[in-house]
Amino acid sequence: MSTLAPDTVGLGLRRALLGPLRAAPPGSFDFLEAAPENWIGIGGALGEAFEDLASRHPLACHGLSLSLGGPTPLDETFLLKLRRFLDRYRCPLYSEHLSACSDMQGQLYDLLPLPFTPASVRHVAQRIRHAQDVLGRRIAIENISYYATLPAPGAMPEADFVNAVLEQADCDLLLDVNNIVVNATNHGYDAQAFLEAMPGERIACIHVAGHHDEAHDLKIDTHGAPVGDPVWALLERAYALFGPRPTLLERDFDLPPLEELLAEVDGIRGRVSRAALARHAA
Repeated sequence: MSTLAPDTVGLGLRRALLGPLRAAPPGSFDFLEAAPENWIGIGGALGEAFEDLASRHPLACHGLSLSLGGPTPLDETFLLKLRRFLDRYRCPLYSEHLSACSDMQGQLYDLLPLPFTPASVRHVAQRIRHAQDVLGRRIAIENISYYATLPAPGAMPEADFVNAVLEQADCDLLLDVNNIVVNATNHGYDAQAFLEAMPGERIACIHVAGHHDEAHDLKIDTHGAPVGDPVWALLERAYALFGPRPTLLERDFDLPPLEELLAEVDGIRGRVSRAALARHAA
């Protein structure tokens, strides 16, 4: 299994982009990221297009349905299918969300926050360790965006919760900079302080995306707009603190022409280069 170099920049592999991505000039992006649930078992023309892209570009995987914080046992059958998929495509990174997306009745098709409590830390950390054992690899866990908290006795700040899970599970972090900006606005905390509390040695990848400004104190994490200035600024701060890391541009909705996405990729690359130069000069 290979790894992604710190200065690499990737794009999300979406079905609507299959044609443009296959036709993109070499070097337009460094890696692709796909949700394995959307591609396991897919054949026909879509499967052929996926195989072509996966044969030419490193493929990271970002899961949607493992429900690491959920109440029901992990889906062992799915984990084994996932391991075969990750091994087949030599995926350099597998990540999932620090959330629940299921209840006792089944999948909820949404990412729900967890209570920030020691009991929740123990629960999700044990499930992450088990998933890592079955998959035979480390998982990177993403800090999610959320719009309501779950008050509970003994609740801790979100940053402390994330750090406790990472420590007890001994897993990596997928740092979503956009989610920090969204949550800091919606829940009234300092985005830079949250960023500075993250363990740089565990950051395996960074996500950036656009969001919708519903009001001055409400942001909606849409992945359907260009990256905004607050997210660019926090990304630059992340590079200054931790150094360049593999960075993915997420765009799921209102997809523009590929050229516009590649311009944002170039914006990330420029920031990576400047951060590397600044750290070398320091």
